[in-house]
Amino acid sequence: MGAIHYHWRFPPIFPAFFAVPRALSCPPLMTRPSAQPDYLKKILTAKVYDVAQETELTYAHNLSARTGNAVWFKREDTQPVFSFKIRGAYNKMASLTPEELKRGVIAASAGNHAQGVAMSAARLQCKAIIAMPTTTPQVKIDAVRERGGEWVKIVLHGESYSDAYVHAAELEKKHKLTFIHPFDDPEVIAGQGTIAMEILRQHPGPLHAIFVAIGGGGLISGVAAYVKAVRPDIKVIGVQTTDSDAMKRSVDAGKRVELKEVGLFSDGTAVKLVGKETFRITRELVDEIILVDTDAICAGLKDVFQDTRSILEPAGALAIAGLKAYAAREKLKGQHLVAIACGANMNFDRLRFVAERAEVGEAREAVFAVTIPEERGSFRRFCEIVGTRSVTEFNYRIADRKAAHIFVGVQIASRAESDKMAANFRRHGFDTLDLSNDELAKQHIRYMVGGHSPEADNELLYRFEFPERPGALMKFLSSMSPNWNISLFHYRNQGGDTSNILVGIQVPKNDKRAFRDFLSTLGYVHWDETDNPVYKLFLSRS
Repeated sequence: MGAIHYHWRFPPIFPAFFAVPRALSCPPLMTRPSAQPDYLKKILTAKVYDVAQETELTYAHNLSARTGNAVWFKREDTQPVFSFKIRGAYNKMASLTPEELKRGVIAASAGNHAQGVAMSAARLQCKAIIAMPTTTPQVKIDAVRERGGEWVKIVLHGESYSDAYVHAAELEKKHKLTFIHPFDDPEVIAGQGTIAMEILRQHPGPLHAIFVAIGGGGLISGVAAYVKAVRPDIKVIGVQTTDSDAMKRSVDAGKRVELKEVGLFSDGTAVKLVGKETFRITRELVDEIILVDTDAICAGLKDVFQDTRSILEPAGALAIAGLKAYAAREKLKGQHLVAIACGANMNFDRLRFVAERAEVGEAREAVFAVTIPEERGSFRRFCEIVGTRSVTEFNYRIADRKAAHIFVGVQIASRAESDKMAANFRRHGFDTLDLSNDELAKQHIRYMVGGHSPEADNELLYRFEFPERPGALMKFLSSMSPNWNISLFHYRNQGGDTSNILVGIQVPKNDKRAFRDFLSTLGYVHWDETDNPVYKLFLSRS
């Protein structure tokens, strides 16, 4: 390295690049194509430490014991804005010329990036406009206003992030502002990459893998760029949710894929289209992308709480859920694993939902629909099969003179035990459905077991995510044809920006095309549950 002479401004840590010298896996810095940013130099010279802090690498005693590996949490949830986003936002803004700072900046965000830009604007005394959807909860608007003070102007526009982004682009051109992108910018990527620099300094010994949540890809791009240049032996593994997997689909397809809809539980990673630059880096440098579901994220939130007594947001626990899934799949033992706990801007009201779903995510609860014959002694036989296990939920409803349906939750030690229980029920003559992975059952049916309606002919059953704001239901009702009838309605608020709604709608058979048009125009995320077996057991007409 003595042949390369850079006058570098170092952060308040001694970079792992020098603490652990290794051969680089990429070409020497001076021979790289000029079209591609020199991320190693950008990360080493990043200015994030004017506002950000070097966060702790916390050893997770409980999770390490459970997995048989040494597990570490990189605590980005302890940043001043409770998220890693301050690093990239500030590094980008600090790189602007005095003239650009004087003109001001603009950003579009409803969450952590907005707070990062606001805090950076106040520190640099730079005017900033932040476009946010009208659906943004007041607590987030207040947080941005508090961070930025007089330097920040908040503009509410549209119902979604996409609407706010388009409006921000218009304001950027009109006022000649500089757009601070949440992920697809080399300076933002480099700012996030300082996290990897800290990890390798704090853990200079053997390290099997670093797990990173992926939304638009800025965080994992920065981490991968640094790790693969300095320690190419370490795996960099991305984690996405099963319903917001734009990066994984893009990497698999070899081109950027835009999702029509994204799930919003992990709202911090709910991105329909990843960045051009983040896609390029991820495709070249990231070893693998793992998908996890809502239950696994909730279990990850509980894991972090048990080890640190801290509460992350869903996106913040995504990497922990991926680490657990990977360790189980690969049967890892004795390895050193790091998960980046990337954010803690959690709405308190969501904790009820998280606690409820964590049991399933940890494979501590199995949920079944069991059909028993309506004959003397059958209920007792069923209870004998359940045995001494703790029953977490029990709903019974007679179906007809021949059978009854039971919705039951049972505590288990592992997912394998769930399969054995279902097989044992069937072996004793009880038809059984394992509903442990059925979203309709866990979100709605368990609260609604009540029986069939002979009046609900031509009924379609749909799950929706309604934006949690006044007028959402009226928009739904006013968009419906007057010829359709609502035959079932169940509402559940998770304490987030959206609510889960289950709706039964009686639609004449010749109106199916009109119904599809209605769904398209409405624009709410939805799932067709009409053919779901659990619906047919407990609620449908036939």
